[in-house]
Amino acid sequence: MELRHLRYFIAVAEEGSLTLAAHKRLHTAQPSLSRQIRALEKELGAQLITRSVHGIELTAAGRAFLDHARLAVTQAEAAKEAVRRRAQPTKPRLALGFLSGTEMDLLPKAKRILRNELPSIELKLSSDYSPRLAEALMKGRLDAAFMRPEPHAGSLVYRRVRTEPLIVVFPRNHRLAARKAIKLREIEGEPFVKPSKTAPTLRKIIEDSLERSGLDIRATHEVHNLAHAFSIIASTHAVTLLPAYAKNFLPVTLTSRPIQGDAPTVDLVVGYNKASTSPILKLFLTRVDKLIARA
Repeated sequence: MELRHLRYFIAVAEEGSLTLAAHKRLHTAQPSLSRQIRALEKELGAQLITRSVHGIELTAAGRAFLDHARLAVTQAEAAKEAVRRRAQPTKPRLALGFLSGTEMDLLPKAKRILRNELPSIELKLSSDYSPRLAEALMKGRLDAAFMRPEPHAGSLVYRRVRTEPLIVVFPRNHRLAARKAIKLREIEGEPFVKPSKTAPTLRKIIEDSLERSGLDIRATHEVHNLAHAFSIIASTHAVTLLPAYAKNFLPVTLTSRPIQGDAPTVDLVVGYNKASTSPILKLFLTRVDKLIARA
C-alpha cells in the first residue's frame, strides 16, 4: 500500500465521484483511477465503494478505512514538514492563515501584538477556506489560523475571537431594500444562494436556522466565496445570508440588512494544533487574548 493509493481513495470519497476526483483533484484519467481503487480493495480484501445513481457511496469498510487513510496522509505530511524545517534552519517562523476576507481587519491586529518580534521572525501569511486552513494546521503547514471552527479536526484547539450575526444580502433595487430589518420568512419564495461545501460550518448554520424558522427554502445556486456570491446575487436577483463582515466588501449594486429578531450567528476563532511545539506560536497565543478582548 502506497500513500498515493490513500490519496486517491480520499479524493474519491470526498468528491463522491470517480470522474470528479480524477479530473478535479488528481488530474488523471478516470479508468486509471478506477484501477488504482480496485487494486487497493484487492490488497485490503474488502470492497470500499459502491456505485449508485447518486454517485459513489462508501461501504461500511470504506467509511472505517477513510478515517485511517486521512490520519496516515496527515502524519506523512507532518513528518515531511518537520524534516524540511530541520534541514533548512532559518530564523523562527510563524505561519498564519486567514479565512479569505478577514485579513483586512485581523492582519493589522495580529501584527500589532507581535510588533516587537517581527524583525527577528519570518511571518508567513496565507488565505483560504476554513476546511483547507484546518487541513494545513493538522499537517503542520500553518501554526495558527483565523477561521471557522471545523468538525472532524480532533487535533485542533480553538479560541473564539468574535461572534458575528448573519445578515441578509440582496440587490440594491430589491423589494426588501425598503426595510430596515428583515424577518427570515420574508425571503421565502425568493431565489436563494447558499455556501457550497467549501464552507461547511456556515452552510450548516444557515440550513439549521431556516429549518428552525419552519422555512422550506431550496437554494437555486451554491457559491464558493464572497466574490462568487456577489456575482450570482447581482445576476439572478437572489438573496442570501452572510456573516456581517461581508458588508466590508459589498459592491455598489448590492446592499444588506440585519435580520429582525434572534439572528443566527457564526463564530470566528483562532485555531492551532495542540501538538505544536513552536515557541513563536506559544508567544502568539499568550498575546492573542488582547486581540480577542478588543474584538
